[in-house]
Parts: sequence; C-alpha cells; structure tokens
Amino acid sequence: MTARAELTEKIVRIKIERDLTWAGLAALAGELSKEYVTAALLGQMPLPGPAAEAIGTELGLDSYEIKLLQQPPYRGSLPTQVPTDPLIYRFYELISVYGTTFKALIHEEFGDGIMSAIDFRMDLQREPNNAGDRVNITMSGKFLPYKQY
Repeated sequence: MTARAELTEKIVRIKIERDLTWAGLAALAGELSKEYVTAALLGQMPLPGPAAEAIGTELGLDSYEIKLLQQPPYRGSLPTQVPTDPLIYRFYELISVYGTTFKALIHEEFGDGIMSAIDFRMDLQREPNNAGDRVNITMSGKFLPYKQY
C-alpha cells in the first residue's frame, strides 16, 4: 500500500512539473477513458500492461513502477471522517442529501440490490452554460440484486 501511495505521489509530481494533463496521459492508454486512467494513476485501479507501459514510459517510470501500475490496488483513498476538501465534500453532501433518494428509486426500479462500483463506467464533461459552466457526470453501474438463501 505504501509503495502505491508513493508512486501516486511521484506521478502527480511529474504531471505538475511537466504541465501534463490527465486527458493527455489517458490518450496514451488506447481505448481506456480519461476517468478510468485518472483513477488508475491516482492509485485506485490497475492499468493493463500496454497502457501501463505507454504511460510509464512517458512519465519516465522504472520497470517496477510500471508493473506496480498493473497490480490491483488497495482501494479507497478517502479518510473515514467527513472529507474537508470542498469539492470532495460536495460529493459527500450530495450523497448525504440524495443518497436515500437514489436508494429508494433504484429499489423501486430494480428491486433489492446495489449499483456495482466494479462493473462501472463514468464520463465527466464540461457543459457550457450562459449562467456558468456546469459539471456533467454520468455514472453507469451494473445492478446486482441481493440473493436470498
């Protein structure tokens, strides 16, 4: 876990020093989305070998670090307390306010179960708006029903 956190810190440092973008790094990964590649480079997802190799080479990572990018990580980057970063806190607030609504509507539509964070897609886009640009996030997760036994 420590090695992966150190690698994440190194990647962020290189990204800042070289004025790189997450989207630019993701473009090196082939068909993977910028959202998935960003999550991987921040230590939350593994990269397939060719993507890890391409991005690792661009960043000047050594062979161990490139292999480390391919390993399933210890997921969960947030502390267990309420987050204090304003942007992340807004997602916490969103779940605090609308979580029961999400739950009620998903159960009504699909039955008793959960939305997978494993079989999952996300797309984040800037939505131009005259009143101020908007953040448009689309999340799509497979429904997994609870089994009775």
